Amino acid sequence: MSSSDGGIKTAISLKSARFADGEYWVRLVMFACASVAIFAILLIFVFVLRESLPAIRQLGVGNLFFSAHYNPQTQNYGMLGFIWGTIFTTFGAMIIGAPLAIGTAVFLDQVAPERISRLVRRGIELLAGIPSVVIGWFGLILLVPFLRAVTGTSGFGVFAAVLVLVVMVLPTITTLSAETLKSLPGELKEASAAMGATRWQTIYKVLLPSAREGLLIATILGMGRAIGETMAVQMVIGNARAGTFSLFGTTSTLTTRIVTDMAEAPSGPPRSALFAMGLVLLLLAMILIVVIRLISRERRPGR
Repeated sequence: MSSSDGGIKTAISLKSARFADGEYWVRLVMFACASVAIFAILLIFVFVLRESLPAIRQLGVGNLFFSAHYNPQTQNYGMLGFIWGTIFTTFGAMIIGAPLAIGTAVFLDQVAPERISRLVRRGIELLAGIPSVVIGWFGLILLVPFLRAVTGTSGFGVFAAVLVLVVMVLPTITTLSAETLKSLPGELKEASAAMGATRWQTIYKVLLPSAREGLLIATILGMGRAIGETMAVQMVIGNARAGTFSLFGTTSTLTTRIVTDMAEAPSGPPRSALFAMGLVLLLLAMILIVVIRLISRERRPGR
C-alpha cells in the first residue's frame, strides 16, 4: 500500500468520525427538543397535584370529588356537578359539531368545485382566528336572547354553551378531517368508481372508513378544545353552582368555575380546591384521549 493510499484512508476515517460525532449531537439536540413537551406536561401535572394536595387532605376525596355541594361560605367544595357540566357540554358539542365538521370536510374535498372549496376554506380559517371572547360575546348578545324568546327560559344554560362550543371546535375538526381525506390514495376512489359505485357510495363505503383514524384524531383534538374552553362558555352557561341534567338549565364547567372563583379565593382549602378542579380537568382530558385511542385500535383490522 502506498503512502498516498494510506493518507486518503486516514482522511476518510477522520471525516467519517467527524460526521458520526456531528450526527450524535444532532440526534441529541432533536431528542432534547422532543422531550420538552413531555417534561412540560410532567411539570404542569406535578405543580397542579402539589397545589391540590392541601384540599384533598383537609376535605377528603369523597367531599371534594364525589359531592355536588359547592358553597365556599360553608366550606363545601364538591365539584361533581362541575365535572358533569364539563362532560355534558363537551359531548353535546361533539354530537352536533363532529358530524357537521366531517360533513363540511367531505364537501370541501369531494363535492365542492375548487373555487367554492377555496372560498369556504378561507372562511373556516378566519373562523379559527376569531378570539373565543368575541364568540362568547356574540353568544351573549344574540344567541342567549334568541333562546330566551324561543324556549321561555333565561336563555343561559347548557344548550347555549353547546352551540358556542360547536362554533369553537368546527374549524379544528373540519381542517384536520379535510387534510385526512386529501391524503388518501387516489386509487381508492378510482377503484370504487371502476366497480360501479356512485360518488356517495364511494364516500360512505370507501373514503370515510379509510380515513377513520384521522377523523378520530381530529375529533379528539376538537374535544380537547371544547374541554379547555373557558371565556366563551362562561359568558353563556349561567355559572350556577349546581349541576343540571337539563339542556336549558344553568350550571358551570370546571374551567368556568376556576376562572370565576380564582380571583376571590383565599389561600388554603378554597384556593387548593380550585387547583383540584384543574387536576380533574387534566385527568379527564387524558382519560378521554386514551379511551378513544383504545376504541380506534380495537376497530383496526387484524388487531
